[in-house]
Amino acid sequence: MGLYRGAPRRVQALLTRAVAAIILADMSLLANVTAAPIAHEPAHGAETRAAFGDLPQTMGALIEGVAGCSPYLRRLLLRETDWLRGVWALPADGVLAALTDDVTSAGFDALSKELRHAKARLALYVALADLGGWWSLEQVTATLSAFADFAVQRALSTLVTAEIERGKLPDQAVQDAENAAGMVVLAMGKLGANELNYSSDIDLIVLFDDAAIDAVALDATRAAFIRITKRLCKMLSEVRSEGYVFRTDLRLRPDPSVTPVCISFSAAENYYESKGRTWERAAFIKARPCAGDIDAGWRFLTTMRPFVWRKHLDYAAIEDAHDMRLRIRDHKGLGGPITLRGHNMKLGRGGIREIEFFTQTRQIIAGGRDAVLRVRETVVGLAALAKQGWISQETSDALTGAYRHYRLIEHRLQMINDAQTHDLPGSDEGFQRLCHFCGYRDVDAYCVALGTQLEAVHTLTESFFAPRGGGAAAETLSQLSDGVVEMMDNWPSLPALRTDRAAKIFNRLRPAILRGVARASNPDEALIQLDGFLAGLPAGVQLFSLFEANPHLIDLLVEICAGAPDLARYIAHNAQVFDAVLDGSFFAPMSDVAGLVKALQARLKDAPDYEARLNAARRWMKEVRFCIGVQHLKAVINSAEAGQCYAQLAEACLVGLLPVVSDNFAVKYGPVPGRGFMVLGMGSLGAGDLTVTSDLDIIVIYDGDGVAESAGARQLSVPVYYARLTQALVTALASPMAEGRLYEIDMRLRPSGRKGPVAVSLSGYKAYQNDEAWTWEHLALTRARAVAGDAALGREIEAFRRKLLSAKSGGTTILADVADMRARLRAAEGASGALDWNVKAGAGGLLDISLIAQAAVLIAGSAQRDTAGQLICGTQHGWWCAQEAQELNESYALFKTIQQVARLVGAQRFDDSSVGQGAVEMLLAETGADSVKALLSRVGALRGTAGAIIDRVLAQD
Repeated sequence: MGLYRGAPRRVQALLTRAVAAIILADMSLLANVTAAPIAHEPAHGAETRAAFGDLPQTMGALIEGVAGCSPYLRRLLLRETDWLRGVWALPADGVLAALTDDVTSAGFDALSKELRHAKARLALYVALADLGGWWSLEQVTATLSAFADFAVQRALSTLVTAEIERGKLPDQAVQDAENAAGMVVLAMGKLGANELNYSSDIDLIVLFDDAAIDAVALDATRAAFIRITKRLCKMLSEVRSEGYVFRTDLRLRPDPSVTPVCISFSAAENYYESKGRTWERAAFIKARPCAGDIDAGWRFLTTMRPFVWRKHLDYAAIEDAHDMRLRIRDHKGLGGPITLRGHNMKLGRGGIREIEFFTQTRQIIAGGRDAVLRVRETVVGLAALAKQGWISQETSDALTGAYRHYRLIEHRLQMINDAQTHDLPGSDEGFQRLCHFCGYRDVDAYCVALGTQLEAVHTLTESFFAPRGGGAAAETLSQLSDGVVEMMDNWPSLPALRTDRAAKIFNRLRPAILRGVARASNPDEALIQLDGFLAGLPAGVQLFSLFEANPHLIDLLVEICAGAPDLARYIAHNAQVFDAVLDGSFFAPMSDVAGLVKALQARLKDAPDYEARLNAARRWMKEVRFCIGVQHLKAVINSAEAGQCYAQLAEACLVGLLPVVSDNFAVKYGPVPGRGFMVLGMGSLGAGDLTVTSDLDIIVIYDGDGVAESAGARQLSVPVYYARLTQALVTALASPMAEGRLYEIDMRLRPSGRKGPVAVSLSGYKAYQNDEAWTWEHLALTRARAVAGDAALGREIEAFRRKLLSAKSGGTTILADVADMRARLRAAEGASGALDWNVKAGAGGLLDISLIAQAAVLIAGSAQRDTAGQLICGTQHGWWCAQEAQELNESYALFKTIQQVARLVGAQRFDDSSVGQGAVEMLLAETGADSVKALLSRVGALRGTAGAIIDRVLAQD
């Protein structure tokens, strides 16, 4: 078989044997169709069947039924008509081998596309084999799982090879990529048990054997493995025009809120030994290595055996499990009597999770003593429990039958629109579609039978988990998954809760905290981030006392955790910022630059020395930045206002610290010679629009005014003096200290770029701009602004800027130069597939609109700095009409909003598949979009319009 070609030989052998056991070799789909759904939309079914021409009756009925029930599969059938006709008479193993044999590329984008293409065809083939009555549940889930293994291994080996070729993995050769240079990917959950459902995500834990790595190379290797893991997830889960391969979830790793995405064996072992919880023990029942160094993976799981399987009969696990079930009893769909409309077949009463929970808990109880129970698959586990006498055969049969039936329903729910859903339809029409998809015409009879089965399973599992006394008091927690809820069991061991006083206060706060979590749009995400916040607290008494006295702070904390995890991580280490929240001015409009400078100076005056002043400035800046972020999160200000506030904060830091740095420098080298110097803000700083993570583009210009040397104890020539003073300023701003750093500094826009001096004289700057500067440097000057330093010098620089722009206006090569710059930017961006949320890059993106706006203002010789004002100049040139200018401005404003929200929630680029639900809702509320799909559609339309306008303008030259 070829399903695992491209995987290490040992992996290939293991998995080939596994798949060989479930796929009937030399048997084709065409010859084995025995069933078909009932077409819910007959017209769609008939139209799709007609697209295939003459068909055998059984295959025609299958295609018609499938297309009439599933819009997703209908699209695949129409897209893959020729391919399907070419393979349905071939043996199944040959079809699957051909699918994976076609995955041959080594490049990131090319391989991503091929994997998505193969996954779509696999999804179609598996669906037809399932719906046609040929494959059993085990064949379906094992085939999906096998392809997931292949995709993970193929992607991993490709990425590892690339890192080795780049020299980023010390002491590794290309042949070491076969075993991923020592990386191990553990399949967890349904993938680990080879039970993957039709639209399932894949739960992975990525590790490496640090004992096998030379100590000198350990840091570089760890960094490379983390990069590889992140790119692996991106390759598999990023939604592109071709779809996705598998949504990937790494949150089952130890302490996911604080640990890197790839951790060492020793770090994982230490965690499980000291902090491992019952739900993590249960998770490892299903664990298996699926990619990378398989042998090392099995060695790691061997070391985990004592953690998972206790030597004694672990009846305490029942109590633990029962306590957790009580805490999640109010989970959406679990409370009250079973109602089929909208019932969650995975998490609802009597559903899939109840059966899995029942099975795994029984395994944990006795698996330490009875190795026969150490199996991954749920159905196999039920059979083993019955064989060994831990449950009756009747119970095993009932739960096995229900489990298979539920998984069939789950698959059909997901096949309808390729959605990761487990909810039964909420409408009569939806239920009728589902029944037809399952092959039933009598909806009422089917509902009665399903309801009876759910009640029977609930009765069986509930009796096992009957209270035994001594369990923790139940707390009402809506919409929380069992694994996430059990994270709370680790809270008493956190540093912030280790004292009796802290623990007592926190226990009084706990119900309010959990009620706040339950109100979050995605309680799971909020609780994970809250867990990270609590883990980051060095102590808790002071903060918990503050919360107890001011309960509204709890809701604010939960909202921050749900919407802006970066802010939560910040307050975990800077809990004193909550004192500022209690100040009535916290949500008031922020002061202007002068007011901010005054506040900073008041903070600095009490600092005893230079280093203390720099640290005080860092603390103050972070507090103000936190205030801006919370105001943005709470919709007190919008993204545009937040951008202005961040820019004012940066300017205040420059204005406030400049004399501190200058005075400290003067102690040794004397006061500034001549007229002094000016910090020129460029880019977004000059335009007065930053994000929470922006660096600062600056140029330092001085005027020695004929003075040759400084007058300090150690004399320096004027150029050297200002160069060293500039370096001191950059160090004061950018160097990491006890309180972190203020800003990253970028000085590449200075004359001659990196080759030029870090500080340039006024006369030299004027001469360079007049005689030597390139068009791109004049474009950059359209956003330049004097922000800190000698005011008179700043006014002279601004007058020169205006005069220069006027002199350079109407240049005959500007548009040609801009077109060339645009092409270079596009080449540097590379081919990245669908841009989607990447609003900065590509035709019609932020950079594109900024560039053409700067060209417009340069040709006009205008002094306008903001993009909206600059676009008006284009209207005056006749480049676009007023309506088109408005469309360009609307595009720019929307893209800036998306970028601003992304940076607030800790993402370089907004991505609804990876940021929290709170962030998604925040963006939708601010943009006025009804849904993510609608917003992406709007982004695409605006990008296309803007790109077309810019193309037309540049074609005029």
